[in-house]
Amino acid sequence: MSLPVAVLAGGMAARLRPLTAQTPKILLDIDGRPFAEHQLELLRRAGITNVVYCLGYLSDQVQAALGDGARWGMTFSYVLDGPHPLGTGGAIKAALPHLGAAFFVMYGDSYLRCDYGAVEASFRASGKQGLMTVFRNEGRWDKSNVAFERGQVVRYEKSSDDPALTYIDYGLGVLTPAAFASRIGNDAFDLSAVYQDLIAKRELAGFEVPERFYEIGSIEGLEELRRELRANASR
Repeated sequence: MSLPVAVLAGGMAARLRPLTAQTPKILLDIDGRPFAEHQLELLRRAGITNVVYCLGYLSDQVQAALGDGARWGMTFSYVLDGPHPLGTGGAIKAALPHLGAAFFVMYGDSYLRCDYGAVEASFRASGKQGLMTVFRNEGRWDKSNVAFERGQVVRYEKSSDDPALTYIDYGLGVLTPAAFASRIGNDAFDLSAVYQDLIAKRELAGFEVPERFYEIGSIEGLEELRRELRANASR
């Protein structure tokens, strides 16, 4: 596995208050361990060794808890928002000097059991500036927001009730610095805007993932992942 991963973990996690009043979401306890450790073990098993954390809220706690990555045989870098939030897209743009010619991007609250090597291979074969992993959701786990046709994402509406959108952004992407070329200056912007730019240029490949996603962005998601990890440990 050659690609580094940018982990977006800078938000205030308002939906999880009061749990996140003094603890960043990525460090919330899951069966006696911070969620970040579960996520890191998943990435390490996939062969990923270089992690760039994009941080904002309570960033000092994350850096103190995770360190330089040596405990996992990995290398960690940290890029901070600064005095003003940069948004998910702006945070990745700020981290580009640490990420090389191509990189995975994922959220700090996502637990994604997928074939990361196959995702990387599909991206490289596509020749595109970016790739979005998608899951045929059909409204089951959250609102579906993607139209996916013949290996390409042709429509992405982050918040939509359109029944024509049967897929969902799975939460793992691959991007290149070229995807951010039109973003000049230091204004905050969302990652969804980058995906929209790529779709308009027909530069966003898609990769369908068969396994459902897990996330801890809500109390329900947090409890669901706890149940899943316990069930998996007993198998």
